[in-house]
Amino acid sequence: MAKKSLLKNIGFQILIAMILGTVIGIIMGEEASIFAPLGTVFIHLIKMLVIPLIVISIISGAANLSDSPSAGKVGIGTIVFFLATSAIAVALALLAGEIFKPGVGLDLSSVHHMFSNQYADKGELPSAIETVIGMIPTNIFQSLLDANILQILVFCLFFGIALSKVPKEKSAPIMNSLEATTQALIWMVTVVMLLAPIGVFGLMADSVGTYGFEMLKLVGKLFLVYMGALLVYGYGFYPLLIKLFSKMPILKFLSAMKKPQIVALSTASSMATLPVNMKTCEEELKISKSTCSFVLPLGATINMSGNAIYYGLVAIFFAQVYNIDLGLGGYVAIIFTATIGAIGQAGVPGPSFLVVAVLIAAGIPIEGLPLLIALDRMFDMTRTALNITGDAACAVIIDNYNTKKDKLEAI
Repeated sequence: MAKKSLLKNIGFQILIAMILGTVIGIIMGEEASIFAPLGTVFIHLIKMLVIPLIVISIISGAANLSDSPSAGKVGIGTIVFFLATSAIAVALALLAGEIFKPGVGLDLSSVHHMFSNQYADKGELPSAIETVIGMIPTNIFQSLLDANILQILVFCLFFGIALSKVPKEKSAPIMNSLEATTQALIWMVTVVMLLAPIGVFGLMADSVGTYGFEMLKLVGKLFLVYMGALLVYGYGFYPLLIKLFSKMPILKFLSAMKKPQIVALSTASSMATLPVNMKTCEEELKISKSTCSFVLPLGATINMSGNAIYYGLVAIFFAQVYNIDLGLGGYVAIIFTATIGAIGQAGVPGPSFLVVAVLIAAGIPIEGLPLLIALDRMFDMTRTALNITGDAACAVIIDNYNTKKDKLEAI
């Protein structure tokens, strides 16, 4: 009976699909790309739901949260959590890099032909004022067409707050419509997830078959240190925060996160994992809908602790390869650039060029980056799993704080 229920478990099915996809990718090599359309269809189905889900969730979440006097503190607390944990993640990466020294004594002469300056013009970060201006949409419909997540978030937050200021008898029909739409979207997510094992199989077979593990041998130590840092952060630091700042049992949290983590590993996209993460947080972790609707879409856009660890370790790696002494100024530049630059970093798969800005800020040559860009999918899968875990951890803590405030105000 237990065996039957395990086979029906979608998380278990996805795990088996990942393993099968990896094996097929190794056996077939680049020919495994014939399975790529299976993964593409699954990703497209998920992405089809992301923008509508973000719009509806953020508007209803902001409207419901704005009813509470603690709404401002919840918003500020969420952003502070994301920025602080990202900064700590970079610091952990730098510490791990200095302890384990993944780039010391590494001979990359055999792959020196891969080195180039093709990413030299991709390292410019917008100024603070440019970032703020770029967040404000001039045409929300264009923002929706372009899938400009930050602009969509800003408009929806503003509209949600405005909706909370409308008398309840007038806003009730809209709020009921939002609730009904959310339920419909969740049903659609549930149906799409039935196809997840097939899609994950296609994604893994294509990814492993295309990139293989040969390149990984050259930077194997970096990858091992990177994985170690992710595990420490995901299974040490986040559970510690949950233990200290909420009543959520740690084992319950880690068990519930398995499904969204597996989806994150296979899709390498925080946005594509968002519907699954929201469903898990609401149904299994019993986090309030208003908190999930506010924190998780925001986190999928600006919470990039996994990326922060990657940026920090890559910076240390190349500094060691080129025998560069970073000094205090270099470390500060890496932490600051990686933390601030994470805001607006799209939660979608693909090479992250923010690492270029991090290297330039610390005065580290960028010629060797093509070596890592070729393996970015493998790094991206794992850092995305940490990112969405951080989103859920923040939701748990913020919901605990919000519940406490509501109870105190009711007394």
